[in-house]
Amino acid sequence: MAKKETSLRIGLIGLGLQTYWPQFEGLEERLRGYVEVAQKKIERKGRVVINLGLVDSHQKSIDAGRACRQQEIDLLLVYVTTYSLSSVILPVIQRAKVPVILLNLQPKAAINYERFNKMGDRTAMTGEWLTFCSACPVPEIANVLRRLEIPFYQVTGMLHDDPTCWNALEEWLNAARITKMLSESRMGLMGHYYSGMLDIATDLAQVSGRFGTYIEILEVDQLSALRREIQKEEIADKFAEFHRFFTIDEDCSVSELDRAAVTAVALDKLVAGNNLDMLAYYYMGSGISENENTMSSIILGTSLLTGNGVPVAGEYEVKNVLAMKILDELGAGGSFTEYYAVDFTDDLVLMGHDGPGHPRIAQNKIRVRPLQVYHGKVGGGLSVEMAVKYGPVTLLSVVEDKQKGFSLLIAEGESVPGPILEIGNTNSRYRFPTGARGFIEAWNSFGPAHHCAIGVGHLSSQLQKVATLLGLGFHQVCK
Repeated sequence: MAKKETSLRIGLIGLGLQTYWPQFEGLEERLRGYVEVAQKKIERKGRVVINLGLVDSHQKSIDAGRACRQQEIDLLLVYVTTYSLSSVILPVIQRAKVPVILLNLQPKAAINYERFNKMGDRTAMTGEWLTFCSACPVPEIANVLRRLEIPFYQVTGMLHDDPTCWNALEEWLNAARITKMLSESRMGLMGHYYSGMLDIATDLAQVSGRFGTYIEILEVDQLSALRREIQKEEIADKFAEFHRFFTIDEDCSVSELDRAAVTAVALDKLVAGNNLDMLAYYYMGSGISENENTMSSIILGTSLLTGNGVPVAGEYEVKNVLAMKILDELGAGGSFTEYYAVDFTDDLVLMGHDGPGHPRIAQNKIRVRPLQVYHGKVGGGLSVEMAVKYGPVTLLSVVEDKQKGFSLLIAEGESVPGPILEIGNTNSRYRFPTGARGFIEAWNSFGPAHHCAIGVGHLSSQLQKVATLLGLGFHQVCK
């Protein structure tokens, strides 16, 4: 199942001062060239860069602001190429009404002082100096934007040979892409909350209002009805997909695999028919055998969806499927997890969950095991067992926040090898820099739901930018 393509529309302007052009020969052309270099560095698949050229006067700023609205940009990059007036930049920012990043980029690491001072012509010397003068107006611009309560962000460095600077900009662009993706996404909710699990109850108006995500309420009956229509050829194709993604235990019966395959095909149809980007579900199915059959055979299909870019969270976990989607969009996975136990001997935390796993971040091929009983749920059937890839990991929780709707809570740690619980669930061993006790108490102090999402890599800097652009709070407990 292919991911949806959401192109990020980026407005790019170079900030200059019209007064300089007749005074310093070649300066305007040189600065325009810098903006074009920046454009080429930013452009790639999934991005549309609208280069609005040098904005060097009040009227050009008004015109650029109108163009930003017409072009429906998602983000405005202001490349401060030299000194300019704060009154020049203000109209475009006011009219664009999108997040603003000030690019304070020098052409090189430093002026060649010896060569510069030998130029002789002080007018030419001033023109040369002005190409390095990008830092000069940034405090002036920042002062005005702060006084007007207009948010802005900064990237400071060099146009060339500065990976730190350009990596920071890439994180901002990724954050903008994710915020746009969430605002254009559709979340399916199928079933109902797990009775008594109060921490995961979520205000859906806040979800749509803060993330922009549309919510489609689905009936389990729809999935059961789709199961009735599945053809033998579709089941055979799904069997083949099972064998590509999973290692299937010998004691998994053909009848259980068949049941899981039928449900997996039906899930694909449900997701495609409703144009879903993520799904949260829970349903007991008690009293209606067809629905119980559907819901007790769902784990392999939901794991495949999760591995193919449509995260699925069990137990109707609305907040956590958002966390899973964010991590998945960063290429980090996003697997559903919770505390299992603490290993005080090795000073680590065991974490995992029943239900879907993320095949693309498993240490080894996911193992399919039969379970006679789904603990705390109705029925039995096939389940998945996996450990997250060994190495750096990030835990992400979307936490309710009275002031900002939600906050992103993260912790960076490490997935480490060692014995796991071979119970047919996802489970891993995680070590944190603060130790197991320190991590648990710090994490719990922010009041997250008991589920979270796990992704590979250390992503705190990137996730902080995502929270910033979404206007959410951000808390990190382990670095």
